[in-house]
Amino acid sequence: MTDSAIMHSLRIVRMLELSTHSGDINRLCVFTLIGAFLFLFLCPPARGQTSTKTPRGDPQKAIEDKDPLAIVELGAATSWNLSGGAATFAPNLAAEVTPIENWLEIEAGVSPFYTRKSTEWDTDLLFKKPWTISRKAEFMVGVGPEWVHLRQNGKVTNSISGEIAGDFMFWPTGKHRFGWFLEPAFDYSFAGGHQQSIGVSVGLLIGIP
Repeated sequence: MTDSAIMHSLRIVRMLELSTHSGDINRLCVFTLIGAFLFLFLCPPARGQTSTKTPRGDPQKAIEDKDPLAIVELGAATSWNLSGGAATFAPNLAAEVTPIENWLEIEAGVSPFYTRKSTEWDTDLLFKKPWTISRKAEFMVGVGPEWVHLRQNGKVTNSISGEIAGDFMFWPTGKHRFGWFLEPAFDYSFAGGHQQSIGVSVGLLIGIP
């Protein structure tokens, strides 16, 4: 066997090793997202938002303490690609509802990121498990898919990512009318290259009666 043939064989082996390693990482990320989802929704029930029990003898108080039908999140988001590059910033808009009290909250949100050479729209759908820390604070963990629409150098691509996020909600008055939130997140792209990024969004909470 010639030296060139040996070198060519070694390159093929190296490529197979890298491919196998990449496949292992992809499977690990998928299993992690599935495991997080199962963990969230197999945990014992916890109080979600404030209690919806009606106080006796005070109709006005009952109206004030009732949970909102939806919660709107208005704020800003930032994202860092773990492969390198500068951080990007965007406005953030999301809405959250509670289809199963104490078990499940669903959040849909969108963030448009703009740079000199690209425009990226991130739209996510998170399924969250809530825990009440106190009357004025809540914590949720959510997982779900994210659709990424990217226009870069005249080329448009669409891809799907998996997202896991923590959501801290703070209600200064104890009523779910106005508050603020802090939501760190990790994204893993299922597109070629499998980019990974971390981000944070922060802003105002507005309860919709």
